[in-house]
Amino acid sequence: MNSPIVGLRISCVIFGLVCLAHLARVAARIEIVIGFHRLGYTVSWICIILFGGLAIWLSRLAGPWSGQSKAPEAGNRS
Repeated sequence: MNSPIVGLRISCVIFGLVCLAHLARVAARIEIVIGFHRLGYTVSWICIILFGGLAIWLSRLAGPWSGQSKAPEAGNRS
C-alpha cells in the first residue's frame, strides 16, 4: 500500500468521525454557545452533508478497503 492511499483512507476516517459527531449533536439536541452566540443546528446539518460527502468521495478515491486490487476484466484473458 502506498502512502497516498494511506493518506486518503486516514482523511476519510477523520471526515467520517466529524460527520458522526455532528449527527450525534443533532440527535442529542446538544446546544453550543460561543460567547453570546448560539450555534444553530443548521450549521451541523451543513457539516453532516459536507463532511459525509468528503468521506464518501475520499473512500472512493482510495479504492477497495479489502487490500485486493481490482478484479481482472473479463475480456483480458491471456
